[in-house]
Amino acid sequence: MKITKKELINKLKYIKFLILDVDGVLTDGKLIYNSDGIELKAFDVKDGYGLVRLKQSGVRLGIITAKSSSIVETRAKDLGIDALYQNAGNKLTAYNDIKAKYSITDDEIAYIGDDVPDLVVLRQTGVPIAVHDAVEAVKKTAVYITKKCGGNGAVREVAEIILQAKGTPLS
Repeated sequence: MKITKKELINKLKYIKFLILDVDGVLTDGKLIYNSDGIELKAFDVKDGYGLVRLKQSGVRLGIITAKSSSIVETRAKDLGIDALYQNAGNKLTAYNDIKAKYSITDDEIAYIGDDVPDLVVLRQTGVPIAVHDAVEAVKKTAVYITKKCGGNGAVREVAEIILQAKGTPLS
């Protein structure tokens, strides 16, 4: 479901909320455990800066993830995430809650996903985005596929395009 760059920019100009998955989008999707069985996650600082700039420009931020992690809670707090939904077995329920809570429409939301659990939201949102290393079904649903992989600058790439569409430079 690809669109032209001009059509993408036009859609992104109206975005009021960017929602993200975590594993495979904000991280590279690898699950790392230390010797005590504690899960570790690595986040890209450049992705974080892009999100902070988006927030400063007036775009709200959300995370919807099927897992629960104190690491994600800490990262969300650091980034000023407006809506954090963990243990979201049904991501569409969380998505619809965000729409109702913030009085926004599908066309005002962009969602970045990478795997099958994201499809329910990607099919609903106005701007479905897949990271470069997403599964094929997600790529087929997306209107934009990032050049970068999840956890390695994909979110920053999207942030830059949204800011460009809104006429707000990243720096």
